[in-house]
Amino acid sequence: MEIESKYIDYLSVLLKKKVVPVGPLVALSDEKSDVLDWLDQKKPKSTVYVSFESEYYLSKEDRAELAMGLEMSGANFIWVIRFGKGENVGIREALPDGFIERVGERGLVVDGWAPQMGILKHTSIGGFVCHCGWNSAVEAVVNAVPIIALPMQLDQPCHGKVAVAAGVAVEAARGVDGAIEREGVAKAIKEVLFEKKGEELSGKAKEISESLKVKDGKNIEACVVEISRILESGKF
Repeated sequence: MEIESKYIDYLSVLLKKKVVPVGPLVALSDEKSDVLDWLDQKKPKSTVYVSFESEYYLSKEDRAELAMGLEMSGANFIWVIRFGKGENVGIREALPDGFIERVGERGLVVDGWAPQMGILKHTSIGGFVCHCGWNSAVEAVVNAVPIIALPMQLDQPCHGKVAVAAGVAVEAARGVDGAIEREGVAKAIKEVLFEKKGEELSGKAKEISESLKVKDGKNIEACVVEISRILESGKF
């Protein structure tokens, strides 16, 4: 309800049934990894996490623009890169010439997998550059991390708009035909990490995150009681 109350209420009207939200259901993580060790060396909220999960793979052109946007932003970053089937290239081949050397210690590029929940809850993370898959969007909000939205396909543009409307995201400006554009990426990251807008997004994300937390099981208990009452009434 903290994110989608008016949509849930409207769905209740359309269905003529009461809708009871039971989420978000997010697995917590206490994993240890070299990535988290690297983050330990960074200042609070100085770093963006960049990931498009496992169901979308950036084109060579979008990958290059994203890389240049990260470089232009001046922010620290962790970027998890995944390659599509048949794309047999290494990290260095996939990125612009000299990119890794130029960003140096402020950037960490990871091939394939990273402990996302551990990263998002780390104090050094100040923003999440993502495609707005619903799992990623919810995990960002639960961890009070502002989103830099780069939605790509299917339901992602809708999720991005919901996150922006909820006050927890900015959407990076795109180029011709929706292509990723370095200037848009850099501007959005700077806005979130270094400007007043970022403080507003972070504050709203924290407010929603706090409201989602289960305290002594009361939130879950209240939800179970409400569902039980509806089931017993037979009005469903």
